[in-house]
Amino acid sequence: MKKLLTGNEAIARGAWEAGVKFATAYPGTPSTEILENVALYHDIVSEWAPNEKVALEAAAGASIGGIRTLCAMKHVGVNVAADPLFTFAYLGVNGGAVLVTADEPGMHSSQNEQDNRNYARHAKVCLFEPSDSQEAKDMIKEAYDVSEKYDMPVLFRMTTRVCHSKSTVECMDRVEVPDKPYEKNIRKYCPLPAFAKGMQVKLADNLKRLELYSNTTPFNYIEDNGSDIGVIGSGVAYRYAKEVFGNTVSYLKIGFSYPLPMEKIRNFSKDKKTLYIFEENDPIMEKEIKAAGIVCIGKEKLPSMGELTPDRIREALFGEKVSTIQPNPEMVLPRPPTFCAGCPHRGVFYDLGKRKDVMIFSDIGCYSLGLMPPYNASDAMICMGASISAGHGVQKAFDIKGDTSKKVVSILGDSTFFHSGITGLMDVTYNKSNTLTIILDNRITGMTGHQQNPGTGYDLKGEASPVLDIQAIVTACGVTNVRTIDPNNLKDVNDTITWGLETEGPAVVITRWPCVLKKFSSQDKDEFPKAFKNLCTVNVDTCVGCKKCLKSGCPALAFDRVNKKSGILKELCVGCGVCAQICPKQAIEAEVR
Repeated sequence: MKKLLTGNEAIARGAWEAGVKFATAYPGTPSTEILENVALYHDIVSEWAPNEKVALEAAAGASIGGIRTLCAMKHVGVNVAADPLFTFAYLGVNGGAVLVTADEPGMHSSQNEQDNRNYARHAKVCLFEPSDSQEAKDMIKEAYDVSEKYDMPVLFRMTTRVCHSKSTVECMDRVEVPDKPYEKNIRKYCPLPAFAKGMQVKLADNLKRLELYSNTTPFNYIEDNGSDIGVIGSGVAYRYAKEVFGNTVSYLKIGFSYPLPMEKIRNFSKDKKTLYIFEENDPIMEKEIKAAGIVCIGKEKLPSMGELTPDRIREALFGEKVSTIQPNPEMVLPRPPTFCAGCPHRGVFYDLGKRKDVMIFSDIGCYSLGLMPPYNASDAMICMGASISAGHGVQKAFDIKGDTSKKVVSILGDSTFFHSGITGLMDVTYNKSNTLTIILDNRITGMTGHQQNPGTGYDLKGEASPVLDIQAIVTACGVTNVRTIDPNNLKDVNDTITWGLETEGPAVVITRWPCVLKKFSSQDKDEFPKAFKNLCTVNVDTCVGCKKCLKSGCPALAFDRVNKKSGILKELCVGCGVCAQICPKQAIEAEVR
């Protein structure tokens, strides 16, 4: 049976075919759909974890328990999971274990462009790199055999194009792999220094054995087109090279890229007058090949940042620029990213943007858009959960310098708070910081496409689960000054933020209102019965064209430059009422749909 699948769907299919029984992840583009699709297979127990570290630890535990496990995350998530990864490599596996890292050349929705092939070398685990959906499915199945044969977790590198592009995949039946018994073995599973030294030797020996595998696996293969020009390519970069060169050059396709198949590389390169290395981002293969004394061309000509697309290859190697139709700037309006109409974050950032006495440390999520006009309400951001701990650091710096002109506001979402904000809040209370933390609870994990989290009341399978009360957790962390408000009520927002800024010591404000795009649960309907039931309209006779409503940044608002009147696009408005509260003339009215 053949199906048209994305790379993420193919990984889910391959995991099912390989007999995987447990899968866990934290959502993050471009990896999110892996677990969403795994969850469709009822033979696999699938879970969202609060963060990537927890996800990998759970997968490692399931592997030790004797079943095949899958863990998936985006590239920056591996930074969070690095602590267990490095030691899991020392322990080795019982049931096969695969960690999928979804890298993002081009940073389409990420804060950096790190190349996680570096983690394979750093953690000393082997690495697969598929270039299309069929390879993703085939390699994930092989990865479990490799994991169990060589006693190590396997790193599996996807990239955005492979994750989201579609190609035909030949699907097979599921293979029911026998569960492995768990046997107590402290020398294998307890990395005390005395035991870890032996684990380290075992790991090094297994990597040496994997060099032979790398030179013989069918995932590293030569396409000999009789040319004295050669291309060594890994992942989707190999596909890009084929699109540029076609059959005019010979190829060494690298699908299993650590350890590199150096014997095969030497044999391939010995009769080549010109040898190109095609890899996205860091010159990892290039450096190792050059270190082996093989002359090749890599990043001295090819781009080292961004996606290595065919257009960029042609320009870099041949100076050819692809002619495209240039848009008429007079006909195209700039469309900067913004909050959706009715977004519950809007009122908070509208208020913060007017304050000049705050330093705002934002976090990773929809609320990152608060830095954009018209709010201009963010000063810095680093990574998931850092808003609280880094904000604490900024406030300490202000205190040490005696700077009382500004107070720090840390701002993050509900899923990010569960991910890694709780420990930051502990740091704030334990060290008596004078910061205000705002937790934007929109009742779902918004940025990555509405995945459940510990505060929503449902798990990955859509089954009911306990709801973790954010205010109770905040109180348990030692915060005595905490309030929960409706973020669409601008007076409450203003009064509560002012209260938080004037409070001595840690203060927390929780805003609680569902994402406008969220599919309401029965609990949502009970708690927010009036949400999104109204529509706002402008009374043009009362409107004076002052444009103050536009400062809400709502995309449902428009301005008639001829008549100098504001207007509201009915197809976008959800009646949150923020603009009506901003209007000084009460020209915006709410009506029931």
